[in-house]
Amino acid sequence: MHHDIEAVQATIHKESAFVERLLGEVGRVIVGQRAMVERLVIGLLADGHVLMEGVPGLAKTLTVKTLARAVDTTFRRIQFTPDLLPADLIGTLVYDPQHAEFRTKKGPIFSNLILADEINRSPAKVQSALLEAMAERTVTIGDQTYPLDQPFLVLATQNPIEQEGTYPLPEAQVDRFMFKVVVGYPGKDEEIEVMRRMATGSEAKIEPVVHPDDIRRARSAVEMIYMDPQVERYIVDLVFATREPASCGLKDLSQLIAFGASPRATINLARAARAHAFLRRRGYVTPEDVRSIGLDVLRHRVLLTYEAEAEEVSGDDVVNRVLGKVEVP
Repeated sequence: MHHDIEAVQATIHKESAFVERLLGEVGRVIVGQRAMVERLVIGLLADGHVLMEGVPGLAKTLTVKTLARAVDTTFRRIQFTPDLLPADLIGTLVYDPQHAEFRTKKGPIFSNLILADEINRSPAKVQSALLEAMAERTVTIGDQTYPLDQPFLVLATQNPIEQEGTYPLPEAQVDRFMFKVVVGYPGKDEEIEVMRRMATGSEAKIEPVVHPDDIRRARSAVEMIYMDPQVERYIVDLVFATREPASCGLKDLSQLIAFGASPRATINLARAARAHAFLRRRGYVTPEDVRSIGLDVLRHRVLLTYEAEAEEVSGDDVVNRVLGKVEVP
């Protein structure tokens, strides 16, 4: 067994060399926001879509654009608006009078990295067209079905729900995202650095430092990362604690949780924890990997009751209580 772990460790060490290059390149434009950038990279490595929530002006869009430039891949930004139609996203059949036939005009979704900006500004029809593509990795136009490019990753931003004119994503749709990252304000020192960089007016030129082949090889390496049965058990314990909080001594949460996390949560915790270990250049997963990505994987998968809303308890509060309570191996 030991020999295997050493072999895996050597592979991980070799394949993860690009991570620092990538984070360094992104850091030339983006100040701080390390957690957000790491979550995007984990999404890339674990093949998981990422939803980012935060008020406007926190460089969510800029971060995704910068990451896309640093990875040598195709990138499209789609601004979601109330009048966007599914065809604007996936494409449509266009009549060609010269040849008296319909031709397929592919939409912007045929790209490796998709930035779905302000996804909650569009009605449900458009959201579900995007989310179907995310789940199926194919798009149907007319009666033809087309496979999407690989890697295919959706990075979506949404405004906090309190804002006017938004269409909240249905719970089943939100579950399709591996992570929901809540982007906060920068610290004072970071904000000073942002101000200084903007004062010069010249944007740093981002070079592609990672090739899609690097990503593909890294994805295979991530799958090799060893996960101890105790860590597997820990992941399942966390997810079960959101479903049956009383069983792990969190009886008071039973009134607050309407639905616990689905099996997608379990799968995503495992995949994201492996990718987190990869970023740390380790060939095995520790409980700490699980804990550091736990909130981002679980916060949007635990549905609260009206009582929780009345008591102003958030999904984050509940997940943090679970992370604090479930025994760590």
